[in-house]
Amino acid sequence: MSNLTVRASAERQPAGLADAFFDRDAQVLAKDLLGKVIRHRVGGLWLSARIIETEAYYCAEKGSHASLGYTEKRKALFLDGGHIYMYYARGGDSLNFSAQGPGNAVLIKSAYPWVDEVSGPASLAQMLLNNPDAQGRARPSQKLCAGQTLLCKALGLKVPMWDAKRFDHELILVEDTGPAPSQIVQTTRLGIPHGRDEHLMYRFVDGAYAQWCTRNPLRRGQVEGRDYFLL
Repeated sequence: MSNLTVRASAERQPAGLADAFFDRDAQVLAKDLLGKVIRHRVGGLWLSARIIETEAYYCAEKGSHASLGYTEKRKALFLDGGHIYMYYARGGDSLNFSAQGPGNAVLIKSAYPWVDEVSGPASLAQMLLNNPDAQGRARPSQKLCAGQTLLCKALGLKVPMWDAKRFDHELILVEDTGPAPSQIVQTTRLGIPHGRDEHLMYRFVDGAYAQWCTRNPLRRGQVEGRDYFLL
């Protein structure tokens, strides 16, 4: 499962997914984003992470920002699929992509550092510098992007830079590096207040990386068919 091993091949320019990939139902998009790699170019380095956890949101349900109505700050949610929506969560930056239909989107909940011929050891080293722990020490690589704000900090993604923007494949993109997850876990979203449709199972996790996501849906005490489903 380790993807921190450098692949031996010639250096190449990453190929980002087309905007049309994102212009689909939010749950479909949330599942299909698992296993894809987010790349953000900072200086001469592509900082990269493999998506392992996502959450789908719809305008019509109470858990979404869009359900509170259109504002200039939320406009990206109401634009075509493939726009970037960023906001501040608990003092950190948070990354979302608009999906098909006004107000629908996918939150990138957590990821796993990705090293290959595009993003080498120097890229990982920069990500570790970007996101130290509370004591200023390097985090374990597996925990570097284990949460929506940790992910953005590691990748150097900031709200003022990317909110309401399209992908710029010279600077930010999502790439299909293959293979797709062999098993997906579907469960409830995290941090949804009581009475705001917290019961909806709109969170999706790559089963092989479940222990490194924001909260492991396969942890002890969780029951298949009640707390989660395997897809």
